[in-house]
Amino acid sequence: MLTLPVIGVITWTGFEHPWLFLFGVVPVAILAAYVVAQRRRRRRVARFVGTPPGPAVANGLRWRHVPLALTLVGLGVLTVALAGPTRDVRIPRNRAVIMLVVDVSQSMRATDVDPTRLAAAEQAAKQFAGGLTPGINLGLIAFAGNANLLVAPSPDHQATITALDKLQTADKTATGEAIFTALQSIATVGAVLSTDGDTSPPPARIVLLSDGDENVPGDPSNPRGAYTAARYAKDQGVPISTIAFGTAGGYVDLNAERLPVPVGKETMTQIAQLSGGQTYSATNVEQLNQSYESVQRQIGFQVLPGPASEGWVRLAVLIATLAAVLALVVNRRLPT
Repeated sequence: MLTLPVIGVITWTGFEHPWLFLFGVVPVAILAAYVVAQRRRRRRVARFVGTPPGPAVANGLRWRHVPLALTLVGLGVLTVALAGPTRDVRIPRNRAVIMLVVDVSQSMRATDVDPTRLAAAEQAAKQFAGGLTPGINLGLIAFAGNANLLVAPSPDHQATITALDKLQTADKTATGEAIFTALQSIATVGAVLSTDGDTSPPPARIVLLSDGDENVPGDPSNPRGAYTAARYAKDQGVPISTIAFGTAGGYVDLNAERLPVPVGKETMTQIAQLSGGQTYSATNVEQLNQSYESVQRQIGFQVLPGPASEGWVRLAVLIATLAAVLALVVNRRLPT
């Protein structure tokens, strides 16, 4: 795709009516007829004149071909415009469902991210919720040893922003249970949205933010484990975008003991891969915001082909105008 001043967008990545390129034979036929006519004209001139024209006349005769050449180029450009070139257009989603799943286990108290991992995650999640397109149904789940549905999916994004202020840390990390709870909420709101006339399930995504490995159950491949839940999410057509948040040097003071809580990137990556989603990692608030922005670009909009013939039409008109101007100038300069 190319953007030109005055002309606008010029793209050649796709066409709505490619069969209209058949009109491209018109400028080719005109060119062939012009070449034949010029050869016949030269033979007639040579028969009656007998001597080749001088340099000034020869140069003028060469310029005589330029207006037609530009006209043929303009016809070719117009043919491209008729074929209906398209470009990718980002359209806000109106039926999408996003479940924001936030880890509130004790490891989120670590201060390797200022002021704490959880406080930074709350602020970034608020910014994410506030920037979503209005029609998206956003829900919130907080999980530690259990998963709690704090906000059911709704276009009221302010409800999620308000609930984020009330997150409290707790023991354990049941990532799989949180994913299953998110999938249940998505299925519920999907059934409601399907009664509005569109029976197809709404596009859905889980955004999982966590800093560590699952420990409830101990094996993520158990029936209620994170890997099992991720596979089930893929079966349901719900990708999981994971954000591993924290650093390798994080720690928390718990029961008068300092415990290391390094971020568990491997687990988060595996969850994303098993579900068909993307994985991100962030060690500070700025990176976390960038991760959320990447997720929002994927979820908040759908990319559809849109018309892009206007730039080609403008270019064709510009070329045709230039051809007409040159025709007037060249005809005035040619010897009679």
